[in-house]
Amino acid sequence: MKKTYLLISTLSLFLISATQQEKFPEAEITNGLIRAHFYLPDSRDGYYQATRFDWSGVITSLEYEGHSYYGQWFDKYSPTIHDAIMGPVEEFAPVGYSEAKSGERFLKIGVGTLSKPEEPAYSSFKLYAIANPGKWKIKKKADQIQFIHELNDSEYSYKYSKTLRLTKGKPELVLTHSLKNTGKKTIETTVYNHNFLVIDKQLTGPGYVVKFPVNVKGTGKGFGEIARIQDNELIFLRELKNGESVYCSGLLGLNNLVPDYNLVVENSITGAGVRIKCDQPMLKLVFWASLKTVCPEPYIQIKVEPGAAFNWEISYEYYIRNLK
Repeated sequence: MKKTYLLISTLSLFLISATQQEKFPEAEITNGLIRAHFYLPDSRDGYYQATRFDWSGVITSLEYEGHSYYGQWFDKYSPTIHDAIMGPVEEFAPVGYSEAKSGERFLKIGVGTLSKPEEPAYSSFKLYAIANPGKWKIKKKADQIQFIHELNDSEYSYKYSKTLRLTKGKPELVLTHSLKNTGKKTIETTVYNHNFLVIDKQLTGPGYVVKFPVNVKGTGKGFGEIARIQDNELIFLRELKNGESVYCSGLLGLNNLVPDYNLVVENSITGAGVRIKCDQPMLKLVFWASLKTVCPEPYIQIKVEPGAAFNWEISYEYYIRNLK
């Protein structure tokens, strides 16, 4: 029995540490206050090759004054597992899926055009065949990194640019996006940031609090039993168990206004927190948490006519609260 337990423990440790043993295209930036490490998009050797999330901006670690904000929260890894990803990563809703017939293509921004199989509905949790991955370019400076994804396809074409920049003299990360429609069809979609926060490797529980700019309400999986909303704060009543999650498909009370895209996630045990803001109105806010990560997921709406461009910016202000 002891030998069996030891074998299981060894296999589990192997799965958890697999990403640390493999070498992927990577980069690091710093402004003297924050140091951030990235995995870079690469269709052959890249860390993430699934079809759910935008491949750019995968932050494996971000450290500020001895505190960490992102990291591995999942147990099983493969390049094609849809959620084996870290950092403030974004997912765009599919474009042209409903119009495409089986065998034709539809668009996932930050991934490429995908082949539509015979199926009743699209699923973010499914791995689709990539018909056209487009081309990635990466430009790096000491304190910033820019990802450029260019896609030329018969149905949809675009130039998507995403720059992650550390603000000079401040503990702040700014994500600047630009989506230029270089094709003949309108690109209309939504995008949200999953945020996968792992503050100081603290397990999800009463030490975490999520704060909103207005009073909110929400129901869903785990609400009332594991988590509760008090006015403008979401708190946890107990630590989550392995395999448990909390989920709300849309918190009520937030308005489709720019000031409402202003969220705080803090861990009161270590004092580390982050304020998340955007220069676009928030369409809706989904919330999800599991044992090792806390994820407010704010959505915005995007519509880009041929020849036009849409720009947006998200800022992350990291801080350490004095616990005395």
